[in-house]
Amino acid sequence: MTSSSDAVQQRLQELESHLEQENPVLLNAVQSFRALDRIAYRMELLETNQSFATQIPWWPLISILGTFSAGKSTFINYYLGHKLQRTGNQAVDDRFTVIVYSPEPVSHSLPGVSLDSDPRFPFYRMSQDIEEVATGEGDRIDAYLQLKTCRSERLRGKILIDSPGFDADAQRTAVLRISNHMIDLSDLVLVLFDARHPEPGAMRDTLKHLVGDTINRPDSGKFLYILNQLDSAAGEDNPEDVVAAWLRAMGEAGLTAGRFYTIYSPDATTQIPDEHRRQRFEKKRDEDLGEIYQRMERVEIERAYRIIAALRKSATDLTNNAVPILQTAMRRWRRRTLLADALLLVALVTGFMAWSLSAGQWHGLVYEAQWFDLLKSIQWGLEGFEALLIALLVLGHFGIRRLTALSVMPWLRKRVEQQKPPGNVIATFERNTRFWRTMLLGRPFGWNAQARTEIDEVLQGCESYIQTLNERFTNPRGLHETTPESSNETIV
Repeated sequence: MTSSSDAVQQRLQELESHLEQENPVLLNAVQSFRALDRIAYRMELLETNQSFATQIPWWPLISILGTFSAGKSTFINYYLGHKLQRTGNQAVDDRFTVIVYSPEPVSHSLPGVSLDSDPRFPFYRMSQDIEEVATGEGDRIDAYLQLKTCRSERLRGKILIDSPGFDADAQRTAVLRISNHMIDLSDLVLVLFDARHPEPGAMRDTLKHLVGDTINRPDSGKFLYILNQLDSAAGEDNPEDVVAAWLRAMGEAGLTAGRFYTIYSPDATTQIPDEHRRQRFEKKRDEDLGEIYQRMERVEIERAYRIIAALRKSATDLTNNAVPILQTAMRRWRRRTLLADALLLVALVTGFMAWSLSAGQWHGLVYEAQWFDLLKSIQWGLEGFEALLIALLVLGHFGIRRLTALSVMPWLRKRVEQQKPPGNVIATFERNTRFWRTMLLGRPFGWNAQARTEIDEVLQGCESYIQTLNERFTNPRGLHETTPESSNETIV
């Protein structure tokens, strides 16, 4: 456990060293994550080998989704300036590919275990998630994931993820789990469709997954919907009709606003026959590619804001989600324990009175029984009996505590599954109900005024970080800053 804890702390230190030069604002965010970790450690919501900071990717992520033969690999190769991904009309790669920068001139392909076992990458421990939805598949992580390196300047400071072709009717549950995980972590998601299929209505289920299930997300602005390979479609159909058909299909799937791009690879061998139309579509293609590439280059800025948002969400979820669930569970447990204790005591008293009365051991209000008189005559007999009785009651109480804690578990598991609070709430509840923990406290251990103050400081820090980021990229006061171009000084 100690080595695992040291590894997490070492990783945070390496992250701080990197951010000290790259982005001091995010350096402060790491320290706020550490403060949040300390609260969770005291409450035992997190093990010491865990950290809220390691549950989010710090490198900007761009994911590329799309149907089979939508031209994802061609798009990636052109963007990187390297023929890294295989291309073709069929499904040429059925694995998720994480593409990262490497200074080496030769690209390398590494197995999925390289991602599953490295917390720096977005699919860390994905084998466990796959195993949950497909028993036995977790051991086949190499069939789902791979890591590729590429010496492309456009990859510096970011990670690109290429997904298998998406066919909603044929998708395995495990692949959908990975897709959803990838989408949740990404700062930008490009969704590509094949313009050579002019009847998008036949892809209704696929459109639902790629459009209908994404437009209502709170981060829906990170999705770009792209109709690719329009040049090939132009050889068989009217390009305007193709675009109009896709726009109708997207509208039926619920996409009524937002950017819809039409592109094709500038290296494509197919040419639109009509020169005037070709020039018009090339102009539109270049404009759309320019906007897409601009969003891809600005993803580092979006990632900075998203990290602060993740910090704020972790803090608010801890306060407004995890703690209330724990408090409610503990109140239920305490109420049931006290009620069961009272019922047990009443049952014991009632049973004793019924037995003693039927045995004629009461004379008025005086209790007289041979066994009771015998205890009095034996030295320490009555005191020993009282001690034994108290011990039995105490054991009964702790037995009841355990049973009532188990009775609360079904409700607690259901709430955790529904609300997904941060940390291991179930394990924390089990620790709070152990026999050496008092049930009179009325709140989870580690949650007190000091913890609330520390969380308030983290939330205030989030506001300060956002303001600092805004000052780097905006100037609402309209003040002119001195730049080398506007300064009269000579820069040597």
